[in-house]
Amino acid sequence: MSAFASGGGNLMQSGTDLGDRASLQRGAALYMNYCSGCHSLKYLRYSRMAEDLGLTEDEVMQNLNFTGAKYGEQVLVSLNEADANKWFGKMPPDLSLIARVRGSDWIYTYLKSFYLDESRPLGWNNKLFPNASMPNPLWQMQGLQHAEYGEPDKATGDRPVHGLKVTTPGTQTPAQFDQSVRDITTFLEYAGEPAALKREKLGVWVVLFLAAFTFLAYLLKSEYWKDVH
Repeated sequence: MSAFASGGGNLMQSGTDLGDRASLQRGAALYMNYCSGCHSLKYLRYSRMAEDLGLTEDEVMQNLNFTGAKYGEQVLVSLNEADANKWFGKMPPDLSLIARVRGSDWIYTYLKSFYLDESRPLGWNNKLFPNASMPNPLWQMQGLQHAEYGEPDKATGDRPVHGLKVTTPGTQTPAQFDQSVRDITTFLEYAGEPAALKREKLGVWVVLFLAAFTFLAYLLKSEYWKDVH
């Protein structure tokens, strides 16, 4: 993921579903393995994640906690600012609110838009967010992706990126990779507003209550007005 500066390009539909607990669990595992080394989630606690995603304390602490943090602490990183400045030029941003700031479609598209670019310090660029200061964290799953360029601009000489093509397959098929990116996006959508899960569940009961109340109100009205002509 990257800084919160704006990028260009058409967004793909992420197709996230916060009601899909399996997707949330897979997304949490992928995020913690591929993203949490650099990006924190300072507004999310391990204990809250376990409760909301249906995981046990042992499952979270053994499989999702790589910093030695306590169960009730926030998801922070072990990366220090000096190393971050040396490798990336700045400290990678916290991603607690990235889904609320950018939207799920932006995250999904961004993670699928990395391509090899030898002109960049880390050898990677991003079609959605040009000159992103990070490598592709998911390249092993996706494979090596190259840009397909258009005609050079007459004024600047720059060649616009018209498309992207995986030239060396990764460990996952395109469909599998799409699902992995969707799972990470779903997890980040949840991390931006954990209360959304309970709010959606509560919303169903509210709708049922209103439906039942409306029916009872109708019966009561009918009873009061049955003798009025």
